[in-house]
Amino acid sequence: MGTQKYSVNQHLLETLLAWIRSGEIAIPEIQRPFVWDSTKVRDLMDSLYKGYPVGYIIAWKNPSVRLKDGTFSSGKKVLIDGQQRVTALTAAILGQQVINTEYQKIRVKIAFHPMEERFEVLNPAIQKDVAWIPDISQIFSGEVGLIRLVKQYCDANPQAAEERIEASLECLRSIPRKQIGLIELDADLDIETVTEIFIRINSKGVVLSQADFAMSKIAANESYGGPLLRNCIDYFSHLVVAPEFYTHISEGDKEFAKSDYFQKIAWLRKETDDLYDPDYSDLLRVSFTSEFNRGKLADLVSLLSGRNFETRTFEETIAERSFAQLKEGVSRFINETNFKRFLMIVKSAGFIDSSLIRSQNALNFAYIVYLKLRSENYHQGDIEGYVRKWLVLSLLTGRYSGSPESMFDLDIKSISEKKFAAYLTDIEAAELSDAFWNVGLSQQLNTATANGPSFNVYLAALCKSGNKGFLSKEIAVKNLIEVKGDVHHVFPKDYLKKGGLTKGQYNQVANYTYTQTEINVGIGNKAPNLYMQEMRSQCKGGSVKYGSLKSFDALMENLAENDIPEDIFDMTLDCYQEFLEKRRGLMTTRMREYYRTL
Repeated sequence: MGTQKYSVNQHLLETLLAWIRSGEIAIPEIQRPFVWDSTKVRDLMDSLYKGYPVGYIIAWKNPSVRLKDGTFSSGKKVLIDGQQRVTALTAAILGQQVINTEYQKIRVKIAFHPMEERFEVLNPAIQKDVAWIPDISQIFSGEVGLIRLVKQYCDANPQAAEERIEASLECLRSIPRKQIGLIELDADLDIETVTEIFIRINSKGVVLSQADFAMSKIAANESYGGPLLRNCIDYFSHLVVAPEFYTHISEGDKEFAKSDYFQKIAWLRKETDDLYDPDYSDLLRVSFTSEFNRGKLADLVSLLSGRNFETRTFEETIAERSFAQLKEGVSRFINETNFKRFLMIVKSAGFIDSSLIRSQNALNFAYIVYLKLRSENYHQGDIEGYVRKWLVLSLLTGRYSGSPESMFDLDIKSISEKKFAAYLTDIEAAELSDAFWNVGLSQQLNTATANGPSFNVYLAALCKSGNKGFLSKEIAVKNLIEVKGDVHHVFPKDYLKKGGLTKGQYNQVANYTYTQTEINVGIGNKAPNLYMQEMRSQCKGGSVKYGSLKSFDALMENLAENDIPEDIFDMTLDCYQEFLEKRRGLMTTRMREYYRTL
């Protein structure tokens, strides 16, 4: 039988709020910002007023750490569930400001109607109505005694029964003396156990990631600048998606705006590229893995707590060193030169649009490779080639689609132990053998999924080569993808449907090609032998029907650029399966050559 790894106690709300004010309980802003609607704050106060239970909050105690002088420092409690409720309490009872979804500091004012014993979110109508107490936080402040409060209210509302008003205001003032449950998890529990406990207790099914725990540990440590570092990570991931958020930071968080971190991320205010939009989890993972040569974020949480993996004790010097390392890793990640050069490398591989990369973890590890090799002073040309190859290899093989953390851990440790070129050669031999290129990749292309990794890599290969769209003279595949152009069926969809083929058959990726909308519309549902014979006639001086190709040599070059079999001129419904097999072969040949030239 397992021993109990937690304690459950009831505490007065005023005790809980005092702990928060003193820092005994650290609110790590896992769920930052405050996302509750004001009406939920009202409902929480109503439940407390009526004596209803308001659920438990969960805190995870930080381990006690050995200080440099040999003494021990007791760890704070880190709130991991219940932040919204606690924030609501500090807003309604203490009158503190909250940060809304726009990252602006606002007051949530809850009004109380003593005669009706009813709560409501303050609005202009209530503000003018003397029957309402507009802001209950003023009642809790204790600046005005109960007798005086009752007198003031009854003077303004002569119809009110004094005894009833006194009773309702006394009940209101007693809310801080109501109890709330605190589940305190032991310091020696690992992340997996804490996560399991959280999931079982949290009826909403919310799942905390390991990045959430890491952010908690960062925010809770003020000694090493944790709150500012946490805000930097948070703000970067917000700015990279919404550059206009820069104004909210500069005006709404004056302390952060004065920090070096703000200067380091200010470049994002003019950044509109959405090829790589890392969230805080991505930023943490890349920074940690590239700097610590470890792939499991649970290790970061332990290291930030000061864990010595050999002695299984916690030491302040390890926590201090870990924070310094993480700050260095984050600084490298958010560096404008690093970030933009990495994007340039990704685009140089043909990935000109975010739609071509469906694996965020493949991008994350490619950036890890870039940061790692740059820190080891590899030649820039070598870095570019290695990053391109690693990204494409990762996408084609689904390297980080199963258990990404384990694979991150394996790869970063292997890269740290041997030269990158040697490790890449080993992985290529294992994952990109002749069997993969000749059989495995062709099988991947035997699918109706248009956004699969193999087809996206194929499109990247076309973009890198600057190939023109199907039957286009000047418009490149790259241009068509950038403007979200049409994916055309070489054997038109309607033609195949009328021939009795199913959706899974006519939507094969080997039947897809990018072309201009007007060409796609012009072809309609004609069989390939019909519209290609029209193209042959067009190239012999006949009427122009599709695009502007006017020479047969140019037409044949276009077919080769799009990996269309040369016998397309004679193909009908009976040739469809033969066409798919031939085109898959041409597509895999192109991708193999593309990978070789990266």
